[in-house]
Amino acid sequence: MTHVVLVTGVSRHIGARVASVLADDPDIDRVIGVDTVPPPSLTGDGGVPLGRTEFVRVDPRGPGIARVIADADIDTVVHMSLVSAPPRSGGRTLMKEHNVIGTMQLLGACQRSATIRRVVVRSTTAVYGSSPRDPAVFTEDAEPGELPGRGYAKDASEVEGYVRGFARRRGDVAVSTLRFANFMGPGVDSPLTRYFTQPLLPTVFGFDPRLQFVHEDDAVEVLRRMATEDHPGTFNVAGDGVLLLSQCARRAGLLPLPVPSPVFRLMGELARGVRLVDFSSEQLRLMRHGRVVDTTPLAAALGWRPKFSTAAAFDDFLRARDLAGGLPAALLEVFSQAAGSRTTGSRTTGSQAAGR
Repeated sequence: MTHVVLVTGVSRHIGARVASVLADDPDIDRVIGVDTVPPPSLTGDGGVPLGRTEFVRVDPRGPGIARVIADADIDTVVHMSLVSAPPRSGGRTLMKEHNVIGTMQLLGACQRSATIRRVVVRSTTAVYGSSPRDPAVFTEDAEPGELPGRGYAKDASEVEGYVRGFARRRGDVAVSTLRFANFMGPGVDSPLTRYFTQPLLPTVFGFDPRLQFVHEDDAVEVLRRMATEDHPGTFNVAGDGVLLLSQCARRAGLLPLPVPSPVFRLMGELARGVRLVDFSSEQLRLMRHGRVVDTTPLAAALGWRPKFSTAAAFDDFLRARDLAGGLPAALLEVFSQAAGSRTTGSRTTGSQAAGR
């Protein structure tokens, strides 16, 4: 039985929702939420109400997390604090310290705890990468065509390595690693959702990648179940079905702008520089080769399937966002300059069939 739950990353939307739903469970005595900054609901900036969740401000890189676990006799940890994009201050270095060093500190504290019985870790399907050598569908034991070399995917791969080591050392603890497809839904704010909130959608010429999404409601339900039941192992989490990028554009009423891969990369650099849209190298590869995962083991373990398919999750996101209106002038200028500087004389090689 779950008595005291620690949820990390509660200042972000999904983490706050997980803490809130666990706090509503009468069978759980206490829910303690930790993060580096207070959640919006506590600062008067809206956000998800945390209910009876007790918030503690903790730097994940320091020893504070160990004191929280020891003082509160935590028996279940839900680790949600991996960040997918560098913060405006601190950049990539701070992001890696937060993701990797923070997880190491958390697992070290769990290793020393006599009360920990269950650990649930949010990971990402980005650990599989995106390359032309990928299988049509990734299973949990599949190897990536190209190992992630940087960014969020590399952080998540390192985190999973530390989680596996912890699971070997603490065989008495049920350890669940959840590889989520890209979150989608009314409250999700991510590099990918920001990408789809532009009337003009840059795409890589010659490619139409297959994409999968998981609705935020389904993500929260999976995390709730994992936090209150023992399901050790690694599981892919995604909505049923796939969408091609071209189908996403049509459903959103967006105008695609096919450009050569070098131009897409340049757009990402320019847009990131003026803090409009974050086109990371990971997103560039995803926009070329896509990624699809198998979710059969999750359905078998939980006896449950997501309420929202990939298409339904994307449609719900669209309904909640106002995608009409003109393209911001600054972004239009960025795209125009990038296309004008690289298109002439550029030669694009390779193509990808829509269905792969």
